[in-house]
Amino acid sequence: MNAAVPARWSPNVTVAAVIEDGGRFLLVEEHTPEGLRLNNPAGHLDPGESLHEAVVREVLEETARVFTPTALLPVCLARFQRPARQQDVTYLRFSFVGRVGEADPARALDTGIVRTLWMTIDELRACPERHRSPMVQQSIEAHLAGRHLPLDAVWADASLYMAPLPPAGEGLSA
Repeated sequence: MNAAVPARWSPNVTVAAVIEDGGRFLLVEEHTPEGLRLNNPAGHLDPGESLHEAVVREVLEETARVFTPTALLPVCLARFQRPARQQDVTYLRFSFVGRVGEADPARALDTGIVRTLWMTIDELRACPERHRSPMVQQSIEAHLAGRHLPLDAVWADASLYMAPLPPAGEGLSA
């Protein structure tokens, strides 16, 4: 890389699910560097997967339930700082509304997930100090306000699924 050209900054892309059933929302309780926290089922986008595939995978890993997205919520760009660990991270979060099936009792929850639980919006509003980030409640509030976008507001081009290029210098013949 040319020393005169600075490295390009990229946010961490994450997905999350807002799942409501009878006025209660499905959350996960998970271990974080700040202690035990509540979060929407959520996680990072992996290489070679669409946002829709990522949210379905994350919900299954964290709740042992199959998730069917029905709408997209407004996209959130947020910064998270941990001075004690000298971390400064920006997240680009895509939250989806949808429904889930029953939990598969034979499936283990992802590492770090202690349990799943259903909470009302009032219960969630009463404990913001337990939220992993402000985005937990913000995404649920956006859902309750009806701020739904169609699923086709985000899509993946077929190029996403192409085989990766070999590292530079490999595969060249002399």
